Amino acid sequence: MAFTPRGTLMIQGTTSDAGKSTLVAGLCRLAWRGGMRVAPFKPQNMALNSAVTVDGGEIGRAQALQAVAAGVEPRIDFNPVLLKPTSDRGAQVIIHGHAHANLDARAYHDYKRIAFDAVLASYARLADEFDAVIVEGAGSPAEINLRDRDIANMGFAERVDCPVVLVADIDRGGMFAHLVGTLACLSESARARVRGFVINRFRGDIALLEPGLDWLRAQTGKPVLGVLPYLHGLTLDAEDMLPSQPHARGERPALKVIVPALPRISNHTDFDALRAHPQIDFSYVRAGIAPPAADLIVLPGSKSVQRDLTWLREHGWDRAIERHLRYGGKVLGICGGMQMLGREIDDPDGVEGAAGCVKGLGLLELYTVLTLHKQLENVTGTLAVDGSHAPVRGYEIHMGRTHGAALSRPAVALDGGRVDGALSEDGQIAATYLHGVFDTPEACAAWLAWTGVRDAQALDYPALREASLDRLADGMEKGMDLGAVEALFGAGFTR
Repeated sequence: MAFTPRGTLMIQGTTSDAGKSTLVAGLCRLAWRGGMRVAPFKPQNMALNSAVTVDGGEIGRAQALQAVAAGVEPRIDFNPVLLKPTSDRGAQVIIHGHAHANLDARAYHDYKRIAFDAVLASYARLADEFDAVIVEGAGSPAEINLRDRDIANMGFAERVDCPVVLVADIDRGGMFAHLVGTLACLSESARARVRGFVINRFRGDIALLEPGLDWLRAQTGKPVLGVLPYLHGLTLDAEDMLPSQPHARGERPALKVIVPALPRISNHTDFDALRAHPQIDFSYVRAGIAPPAADLIVLPGSKSVQRDLTWLREHGWDRAIERHLRYGGKVLGICGGMQMLGREIDDPDGVEGAAGCVKGLGLLELYTVLTLHKQLENVTGTLAVDGSHAPVRGYEIHMGRTHGAALSRPAVALDGGRVDGALSEDGQIAATYLHGVFDTPEACAAWLAWTGVRDAQALDYPALREASLDRLADGMEKGMDLGAVEALFGAGFTR
């Protein structure tokens, strides 16, 4: 049957990473296949992976992926409140795509009333324009300490009067306890709002699961709407956490690439295309592990450049990079990584914490001043590395302005006459503010040629992502009762 929902349905999870983002993406793709205009929506997101929208704002990367699944351009209304952690207790608060303030957890709790107004305004616009709105919760609705002034889970569902489907990950274990325990933690009204369950990441014989599903139905009085298979090798943008599993690679990879797993790493989706490439042995190097030998070291983006630069030095990356360059290796800095490669990073207004200036790694003649204004822009251009002139498209999300002699050798010529980034005179070091520089086949091949890999296999990351979305939708079509799910849309309590 064609999936043609009308109205609103919210997907909540028993835990973080239970599969909420993926389930919403799959439902969006199924609805789009059915000819519906569908909008993904996440009232509040906490993530350091973000994307620039068509209307010039910033939203969580997962909502940008869901927009791709729905066949629409990402817009700020898909994620009206985005929290980007700056420390264990504080975050940059982004409202309708633009930075509002840096707030600690207590201050943000007080600010939620204002944030909820932004959430409801965005939802009203989407509900008016689209046939269906598929809402993603955040974390778990069972967090008792966050129930007061909740805008991300049941607080939103009860305010707009929409039904909820609860998803649990069976692969991590404890799925039955997660579902029953979550319901036990909810208020009576919120418990009634949960209309069914989806079991995610199942592998094995479904017949062996059935007795457990019968028990679950008897214990809760709620239906199991679907059991979704564990789909290996999906190429989908991660919402926030670093990927735990590498993609499959060839027996003899042509290039070894390592990236330091910075404590505040941002937009690590930049490396999804490298992780998926069969000729690349890619790995994140976490704290406590000495940087291994590699062909290419990439310094990634960071939400707190000065703190992560200190972390690099504490873990010996400055010495490792110098040794790597002496032996002819290549280094690339992206966004915050570009700033780290320079001579100094000045924060006169205390954008990232206490005001002050710190020394960079000193590998490029660049000087960065952190500013209160955030640059948000989707861009296109051509790469200047290796004389390729390959077309590139990407996006800028940064709060710094960089100057210095190294910019006279740019890495990218942007359409419209601007340039971006830098190349060292010996060609070993490159830097750019652009995220997404590996995503197009031509650009990825050009970067690989710069590292010495000639005639690399072409890899079209956007095409891989599209194929993964279709594969996800196919799995959901087989594993879910889509008729029952479709019937839930708009099935509120007061209408």
